[in-house]
Amino acid sequence: MERVAVIGIGRIGLCLALNLERAGYDVLGVDQNSEYVKQVGEKTLRSPEPGVEEALKAARNFRVSEHASSIRDFVPDLLFVAVDTPTAVGGGYDHSHVDRVLVELFSLEPWQPRVELTLICTTFPGYCDSKSSLARVHSYALSYNPGFIAHGTILRDQRAPDQILIGEADAIAGEKLASIYLRMCVNRPLIHRMTPLSAEIAKLATNCALTMKIAFANAIGDLATAVGASPEQILAVVGGDSRIGSKFLKYGFGYGGACLTRDNRALNLFANETNHQLLLALATDEMNRQHLAFQVNRYLNTYREDEPIHFDSVTYKPGTEILEESQPLALAVQLARAGRRIVIHECSAVLEVLRRQFGDLFMYEIRADEDSSHPDPLQFAVRGRSPAAD
Repeated sequence: MERVAVIGIGRIGLCLALNLERAGYDVLGVDQNSEYVKQVGEKTLRSPEPGVEEALKAARNFRVSEHASSIRDFVPDLLFVAVDTPTAVGGGYDHSHVDRVLVELFSLEPWQPRVELTLICTTFPGYCDSKSSLARVHSYALSYNPGFIAHGTILRDQRAPDQILIGEADAIAGEKLASIYLRMCVNRPLIHRMTPLSAEIAKLATNCALTMKIAFANAIGDLATAVGASPEQILAVVGGDSRIGSKFLKYGFGYGGACLTRDNRALNLFANETNHQLLLALATDEMNRQHLAFQVNRYLNTYREDEPIHFDSVTYKPGTEILEESQPLALAVQLARAGRRIVIHECSAVLEVLRRQFGDLFMYEIRADEDSSHPDPLQFAVRGRSPAAD
């Protein structure tokens, strides 16, 4: 049985490990959080990601460790690194967690003449090239293989992706990675193989294009709403053109979350650092801000001053617990600070975070469906009269 190790078994890394195990690989997961590793190893982990708990309980060839040295004894055929790369001060990505992992790996005596090492966390263009020579000195072939996933559907997105992006160290690495995905995926996705630098840019460019599509849809929707036309009917026409497509072309909240926003900004930062102007990336961010301002004004003019406004979700999209760059939350905050009574219906975990951060700015109620289902990510998150329909 072929062996694969995943370093960093947080949300994305754990899903990858479980999908690889389901595909028939013997998998080792490594993470420095000892309590978390214990919960995963004992299969008592409570995960907000749908399907993870069930997949973990069903796994038979998945073991965990909190020690990087265990990789040497496990002797994997390939290593995936899935540690966090948070947003850096000033933009881009903080690679310190990846740097630490590489230092630990390079301190291990190689278990074979060549070790396949692949980063699946998002990195700033040029990072992989900056580490590839040192990796070769220590017998590692360093590749880049970011995923295109959405929180709330990670297991599914990894098993049935539209495409696989491989920034290969060389042809040997590219063939190895492609074979793993052809075995793991239930579909036959497009596989793009290129240099790590091209792949780093391609990852950011893809998410940048999605933010532009969302911002465009909302800009057209705002215009239509302001003059009494139908955003949905107009966007159905635009999305019905096969050259454009309907995905991500819906009228609703602006883009947010942990990926789209920062990837769009990171691509613009990379362009600036290479003496280029990426005007569309800047315009997209500005359109996102203007859409929020339009929504705030619309709600203030639609709801009576004494009328409560109920939010059925304030995470960046329903079905997740993530508040980072959440546009529904930004709308709720601005309305509340304008003196409106805002009632937030959320799961208890999210409400706890909101209470700590905002205190009595809102009224809080546990959402009725907390334990029964994950809401549709595309549903409108504000209960009651929709200003767009007035």
